[in-house]
Amino acid sequence: MPDPSPSPVSRFAACLPEILRQEGGFANNPVDPGGATNMGITRKTLAAWRKISPWWALPVTEVRSLGRDEAGAIYKALYWDRCNADALPAGLDLALFDFAVHSGPERAVKALQSEVGARADGFVGPLTLEAVRARIAIAGVAGLITALCDGRLSFLERLAISATFGAGWSRRVRDIRSAALAMAGAASPPPQPTKGNSSMNLSLLTGYKTYIVGAAMLVVGIAELLGVALPSFSDQSAGDLLMQGLAIIFLRRGITNTVAKS
Repeated sequence: MPDPSPSPVSRFAACLPEILRQEGGFANNPVDPGGATNMGITRKTLAAWRKISPWWALPVTEVRSLGRDEAGAIYKALYWDRCNADALPAGLDLALFDFAVHSGPERAVKALQSEVGARADGFVGPLTLEAVRARIAIAGVAGLITALCDGRLSFLERLAISATFGAGWSRRVRDIRSAALAMAGAASPPPQPTKGNSSMNLSLLTGYKTYIVGAAMLVVGIAELLGVALPSFSDQSAGDLLMQGLAIIFLRRGITNTVAKS
C-alpha cells in the first residue's frame, strides 16, 4: 500500500511558493540592511553561493537577473535543509522555513528550541525533534505554530527598524501563520498554556490567596519598571503584570466564576 504522506521534496515544493510570494521580486531599499535583494536572496547570499569574494564584486545586475531555479536551490540548501525541515510536520515546516529566510536559520531554530524546551544550539537534531513531538502531543501542531509565530513577531517588534518595516513584517507573520495552520489542517490554534513560573491555577484564587498573588504580581511589575529583571517573568511586560495583578485583586469574583464554569 503506498505511503499517503507527502514526500520531503513535495513539502519543500509546497512551501517555496509561499516564501517567494512573501519576498517578491527585485528590491534595493537603502534602509533595508539586506541591501540589493531578489526573491529574498540578498547580494551577499548570492555572492557566497557563487563563491565570489568579496561579495561586493558581484554586480547588482546579477541579483536583478537571478532566476527562480537558482533561488530555489539556494533556499533548499541554505534554509530548508539547514532547519531540517523535512523532519518537521506540515505547517510547522513552513513557519520555521519562513522564519529562517527572514531572520536567519540559527535564530529561527533557536527560537523553536526555546519554545519546546530543547537546548538552543541552533541545530535541529534528534533531541530537538523529540522535544517538538512532546510539545505537539500537548498543544498540537497548531499550538506550536502559533507560539513560534508569536515569538517571532515579538522579536521583530524589538528591532530598531521596526518603525519602517513593522507593518509589513506583521502582515508577513500573519500570512505565514494562516498558511502554516492551513497546511497543518487547523483553522485556528488551540489555547496556549501560560509560559514561565508566573502561570497559576486560578481555582486557587480564593480569599486571602487572591490578594497575595495579586500583590506579588504588582511588586514584580513595579520591579520591572524600575529596571530589575526577574528571569521567571521575562516573557511578560511590566504593564501586563501590573494589569493582571490589579485584575486579580479587584476582579476576583469574575475570575473565580469563569474558572468554575470552565
